[in-house]
Amino acid sequence: TGCKGRPETSFLDVLDETAVLVSSDHGEAFGELGGYADHQAADEATAHIPAVLRWPGVAPAVHDGLPYHLDVAATTLARAGTEPGRQWDGEAVEIGGPGRDHLVVSQGAWSCQRGVRWGDHLYLRTWHDGYHGHWADEMLFDVAGDPHETEDLTASSPDRTAEGARLLEAWTAEQLERSGLEDPLDVVRREGGPFHVRHHLGPYLDRLRATGRAQWADVLVERHADELG
Repeated sequence: TGCKGRPETSFLDVLDETAVLVSSDHGEAFGELGGYADHQAADEATAHIPAVLRWPGVAPAVHDGLPYHLDVAATTLARAGTEPGRQWDGEAVEIGGPGRDHLVVSQGAWSCQRGVRWGDHLYLRTWHDGYHGHWADEMLFDVAGDPHETEDLTASSPDRTAEGARLLEAWTAEQLERSGLEDPLDVVRREGGPFHVRHHLGPYLDRLRATGRAQWADVLVERHADELG
């Protein structure tokens, strides 16, 4: 409620000079790639998050491009008349502008996977499946026509799959050259795999076999035999 009869929107008289951001650190899967109420992949369900920025004096508008979450900080600085530091990767988003050509996102906590999002498509490259036995090393989805990622298009769209792989290879090479560091996903794999599944394979195999899913246990044993020693 307001104060002394003033409407709620005028409380403390600061709304007209206050920027408000509504966002999130990640999305949530509800069946996509076999995940339920979790965020285990580098896919659309996990990486597509809200970013609603209300800025005093700026009319409402929608940006249809492909911004990174880190672009929000750069956009905020630009609105405030300040340039981001040269070490920043974020770019200010211009309403009506084209946005980025593609995005690359990484997952190293629940799996070792990177996703490339461009046009209507999502390419996924997986190095450790986080014990999702049905995940292939490469997957491709039309996230516009198939938002729940139910049909892998790698076999039917080899050229587009190869395009996603090229984008990922170029992005990775550029990032490693700029940073001079080792790829963090290589570090994760060398340390024993994604943190949240590390050392849990044995009990998970027992659970699969006890619940009528022994065929998936066999798949995981073949893929991750080195983790059972």
